[in-house]
Amino acid sequence: MSAESAAEARGPQETSGGGAQGWTLALVCAAMFMLMLDVTVVNVALQDLRTSLGADFSDLQWVIDSYTLTLAAFLLTGGTLADRLGRKRVFNIGLLIFTLSSLAAGLAQDVLQLNLARGVQGVGAAVLFSVGPALIGNEFRGKDRGKAFGVFGGIAGLALAFGPLVGGFLTNSFSWRWIFLVNVPIGLAALVVGALRLRESRDPRAHGIDWPGMVTFGAALALLVLGFLRGESAGWGSAPIIGAFAGSLVLFVVFVLVERGRGEAAMLDLSLLRIPTFTGISLATLLSNATSLAAVFLQISYVQNVLGYSPWETGLRFMPMMLTLFVVAAITGGMLNSVAPGLLVGLSIAFIAAGMGLVTLVEPGSSWTALLPSMIVTGIGMGLFNPPRAAVTIGVVEPEKAGMASGMGETFQQVGVAVGIAAFGALFHHRVVDSFVGSPTGAELGSSAAEVGRLAATQGDAGAAQAAPAALADQVSAAAEAAFVHGLTDVMVVCAVVAAVGAVIAFVFIRRRDLHESALGDAASPAEETVAAL
Repeated sequence: MSAESAAEARGPQETSGGGAQGWTLALVCAAMFMLMLDVTVVNVALQDLRTSLGADFSDLQWVIDSYTLTLAAFLLTGGTLADRLGRKRVFNIGLLIFTLSSLAAGLAQDVLQLNLARGVQGVGAAVLFSVGPALIGNEFRGKDRGKAFGVFGGIAGLALAFGPLVGGFLTNSFSWRWIFLVNVPIGLAALVVGALRLRESRDPRAHGIDWPGMVTFGAALALLVLGFLRGESAGWGSAPIIGAFAGSLVLFVVFVLVERGRGEAAMLDLSLLRIPTFTGISLATLLSNATSLAAVFLQISYVQNVLGYSPWETGLRFMPMMLTLFVVAAITGGMLNSVAPGLLVGLSIAFIAAGMGLVTLVEPGSSWTALLPSMIVTGIGMGLFNPPRAAVTIGVVEPEKAGMASGMGETFQQVGVAVGIAAFGALFHHRVVDSFVGSPTGAELGSSAAEVGRLAATQGDAGAAQAAPAALADQVSAAAEAAFVHGLTDVMVVCAVVAAVGAVIAFVFIRRRDLHESALGDAASPAEETVAAL
């Protein structure tokens, strides 16, 4: 690439000091905080939504699913468009979409309006998720890039920690509407900053928009995620679910054929998949997020449904994990240029696997503190993982293609979350029901045991006891708690094994020599040069 093209692609950051870098990092972190908050904050308000809007169970599912589907489907599209149309422009458009759809969700008068707004909100979120890391990668180089991604990863962890707290506070003190409306002033302020302080960057060699690729990839991903989201409720062997998976497979094949035929005009550079580091970080991201987020989701369910804590109280008890994540992520950013990326990512997922294994310390009758060892170790792993994950994903490509690489990386991350929660959630549900039905109490209940077991999986021991005859309430409660705990620990062991596979993949495939020069430090010490060869 010529010097002129490089200057156009990267903008004036190398001559204008660090002011724009600071504003860019602050803006991307603010957007990430808002997005990660939105991932968790909605769950605590579902009961109020049901009452206020007269929604049934299927409606409530779509409050979550409509957002998840559009988020997953538009991640790669958002990143690719940013490379071609300009990252500042596309990022600000994403902010506008997310802010206006948050306003529409907060003002919704029925559940259909809410779900439509949530679908649009997912589009805006996809753009912000995919373009944010590319903006950081464009502004920062070398060691500064590592530190920036450390802050970025830490802010994401804080948002996950504060989500239940903020959701519980807004819902209890005001209304469920404010979990959406709170995004409006933040989004408007971010729009002003984005318009005034962000610098534009794009790929000067980019071709026109790849509409066939965008349509086929988005539809394929939407069908895949939908199949996992609805597989448990509709039946994994049902015609709609099999049809969704089959349609997804066909569309993915069509997408690959389309991209091969479009050459340099393709939205996804398929040659990336031949780079061991890109394939390794993508698979590691998929497995890490599929297991860690599913584990956190099930542990939150345990603390709320078995131990009986409110969303606010639950959020407080998970603060040790998230604060550990924040501190470790901030420290990790400074290590990215001195530690081999494969070693860093592999160790991070190994910590996550060990943390999930420590959930086996929980027994029926345990207090929440039995989770503390798991929380701390998992928090270390998640804090170690986020900065190198984002940096390596965009580091394998030249800066002009950072949006595409970031969008692909975020796709693996979000699909991992959706698939993990659906798959491990279904396994957990199955194990709890089986454990309860096979218990002496289940045998005593006879034909109604399976239904009570299902209540134990979704509502804990209190929900199961309410559905049992009064004379057996205490007995059913104890059996339901035991089934819940055994189901949780069984699934955590499976999650730990899957995460360990992700760690091995990271150790084997992620190599510093595959990174683009823009992702490396300006000057390496002899020790660092030795590590860099790995």
